[in-house]
Amino acid sequence: MNNEILTELLTQEEELQFLHFNNATAWELGNLIKVAAEKLSVSVSIDVYAFEQVVFSYAMPGTSKDQQDWIRRKRNSVMRFGHSSYYQGQYNAAKNRDFEAIPYLDPKEYCAHGGSFPIRIKNCGIIGAVTVSGLPQETDHQLAIDAIRHIVSKQTH
Repeated sequence: MNNEILTELLTQEEELQFLHFNNATAWELGNLIKVAAEKLSVSVSIDVYAFEQVVFSYAMPGTSKDQQDWIRRKRNSVMRFGHSSYYQGQYNAAKNRDFEAIPYLDPKEYCAHGGSFPIRIKNCGIIGAVTVSGLPQETDHQLAIDAIRHIVSKQTH
């Protein structure tokens, strides 16, 4: 088990919590990811889900409908298990288990590939997830957490 990676991912989840979150925050979050992807000259699909609805969605040129399916499956995993999709994949790999082979999970509905991260309100809990799809899972994950970190670092009240 690679405890360093798992510890780092859990630390990210602990530290990257919003003091408040609304539709304007979702718009800012999605746009930060879009701009970061443009700077890298890559194409991704972005989804911000909060309050039981999609509040931001954008598919950059060069993406396909497949990314929407990945987004839905990654997001479902975050909303069911309360951890980033990257953490879930790493956790199960460390236990020599294939997440998608867990008997009570439908692999058409859930996956543990990096790119979806829980949207948590401090002292409240998970209200949604931000999801990126189109790149290697580590990069999808990094784009999401960098944008969250930027917003969280500015929130003071």
